[in-house]
Amino acid sequence: MADFDLQRSREQTAQEQAGVTRISRATAWLLTLALLLLIGLVTVSQHVHDLRAALRGDRSTWMPQSLEIFRAVPEALDVFRTSDQPFFSRVLAANRLLLREMGAFEDDLEDASILGQLVRPGMQTVLTRLGVGNEQAYVGRDGWLFYRPGLDYLTGPGFLEPRQLARRAASGNEWQPAPQPDPRKALVDLHRQLQARNIELVVMPTPVKPTVHPEMFARGLDGSESLNNPSYSDFIRDLDRAGILVFDPLPGLMRAKAETGRPQYLATDTHWRPEAMHHVARELGDFLLQHDLLRHDLMPSGALTGFRTRATEVAHTGDIANMLELPQGSSLFPPETVPLEQVLDARDDFWRPDPTADVLLLGDSFTNIFSLEPMGWGEAAGLAEHLSLVLQLPVDRIARNDHGAFATREILGRELARGRDRLEGKRVVILQFAARELAVGDWKLIDLKLGEPLPSLFFQPEPDQPLEVRAVVAAASPVPRPGSVPYADHVLSLHLVDLEHDGALLADPQAVVYTWGMRDNVWTPAARLRPGDEVTIRLRAWADVADAYDGINRSELDDFALQLEEPTWGEFLK
Repeated sequence: MADFDLQRSREQTAQEQAGVTRISRATAWLLTLALLLLIGLVTVSQHVHDLRAALRGDRSTWMPQSLEIFRAVPEALDVFRTSDQPFFSRVLAANRLLLREMGAFEDDLEDASILGQLVRPGMQTVLTRLGVGNEQAYVGRDGWLFYRPGLDYLTGPGFLEPRQLARRAASGNEWQPAPQPDPRKALVDLHRQLQARNIELVVMPTPVKPTVHPEMFARGLDGSESLNNPSYSDFIRDLDRAGILVFDPLPGLMRAKAETGRPQYLATDTHWRPEAMHHVARELGDFLLQHDLLRHDLMPSGALTGFRTRATEVAHTGDIANMLELPQGSSLFPPETVPLEQVLDARDDFWRPDPTADVLLLGDSFTNIFSLEPMGWGEAAGLAEHLSLVLQLPVDRIARNDHGAFATREILGRELARGRDRLEGKRVVILQFAARELAVGDWKLIDLKLGEPLPSLFFQPEPDQPLEVRAVVAAASPVPRPGSVPYADHVLSLHLVDLEHDGALLADPQAVVYTWGMRDNVWTPAARLRPGDEVTIRLRAWADVADAYDGINRSELDDFALQLEEPTWGEFLK
């Protein structure tokens, strides 16, 4: 009993000592005031920062960013009042808008926080030196970096497992619909639509970096064998059973890696090296010839003429290194230098896609790398160019960074819906996409039906004749948070109304406008535009800039009818 009482007494004493903290009133007031001062200092500093940004023209409103969420309230009320849906549906529509705006508001606060901008780069440097990276960029071995979705694809569950498909199919929320997760459905549907026009489909799932170079991420792997998602072999088998041709670059890349002893991918970027891409282009050309997919009357005879190459080199810092958000001028990951073989035509001009070609390549950033100059890795030296070089034939191309599961099919569908038959005369369509899209992409079904050209009431400037206008923003597409995607640039879409020039309303007073939403991982002022904002903007014909900007990652307006309108290019004026 005495031992029990002693133990109980000790426990009671410990609880009394640990559970009671005595602090003087003066100290309590001092700590409270210090906390309030810190909170107030951060808030005031942010408001001053926002005011100075507005004075410079970097913000479209004088309202402090912390109060911008209240701008969503009249938008939601407008949706509720103007909708012709039943009462409950109108409430849900307004609620979806508020939830979407709240999510965007939180991202804005995080990205534009002056405190975050001051602290984040230094902290990220420390974390990177410790081998941690961040939520999107992982640090590998010997200065290599890896993009998280690529590793998730490799180490995650099979993308065709019924439980995984069901989980993704139920992953939508109030403001974002769930994806169609099964790539087989989309590819079989695409194959069926192309077969109806006597066009062959070739599917080209492009290996992600850790599939080819797992040894550069984890010790204990010699890298002699590739790794892949558990469902990949079943995916290839199912496409073969459906009669769909598959060109798999992975075996060729592994052979090139073993034979040369050289890396096939860039150390700090998500993409392949130029030499690896050349190898894939040659094997892809052989694949098309072996399956008799090209017209023999177009095949060159004798010495190859027409397309040729010019050697150069380019130095750039990889997209994953940029996602780390290190301080400006950081030397942790210096630029990589790679040799390029730029493809020239018979007139010594840079290669350009030919809409009349037999071959149409639909591709993502693996197609754009070394071709789309804003990506920083040069131009005229990408996959489509080198396929033309191998075949000595023109090639048509539609390429868009990111969203390889649907982006290029969607672009093709819009072209056809506008009455422009991009499939006319085609014998083969190659669908190239990063293999990680099999696990994370939205494989929605897209109709490739040819429509009739319709008259448009939307403003279109004449080529090479830009026009300055004042307008009101009716709708704006979202812009990804800087550092959350492996692309430093982004194009957003705007629906502008009440277009005025020199104080007079234009005959066609509305326009669909593409403009920069993010440059070099920094949001532009356009990224923060909201319905009702007034803007002054210079509009140019989209044809003036399409070759340079059409491959940039872009978000579209929600209204599909607006997506069918011919866009213009916008340059904001301060």
